[in-house]
Amino acid sequence: MRVNGVEVEADCWEGESLLFALREKLGFPGAKNACEQGECGSCSVLLDGILVCACLVLAAQADGHDVVTVEGLAEGDRLHRVQEAFLTAGAVQCGFCTPGLVVATADLLERRPDPTDDEIREALSGNLCRCTGYAKIFDAVRMAARDGSG
Repeated sequence: MRVNGVEVEADCWEGESLLFALREKLGFPGAKNACEQGECGSCSVLLDGILVCACLVLAAQADGHDVVTVEGLAEGDRLHRVQEAFLTAGAVQCGFCTPGLVVATADLLERRPDPTDDEIREALSGNLCRCTGYAKIFDAVRMAARDGSG
């Protein structure tokens, strides 16, 4: 598979999740292991441009496909505008949910450059944060949308 544009290979057993392969075998710790049931969104990645929970995808299913993790959103040494917005807005607390929220937000803004609050709410509904009331997260999404429109 290709992870963040780089061809990689990992020796995985047939039941191994993409999340485990990314974190433990390939050294991409950004996607977090929380619920292992696709309920929290902490492990969100893009698989061929589609937002998925890496804990629900078998590593073997990603063979020959493109995976983008939170680490792959940055452009060289420059953070992605969503990553910047999360930092600027103070939308990062413990940080456990942040990678999944950032990937989900980047996916949303790719599809809907100027989302409404209802569209933001819907797009992030699969991502749980136990530290915040989501206000700063919404601020970060709006900020990233504004930064992308100019």
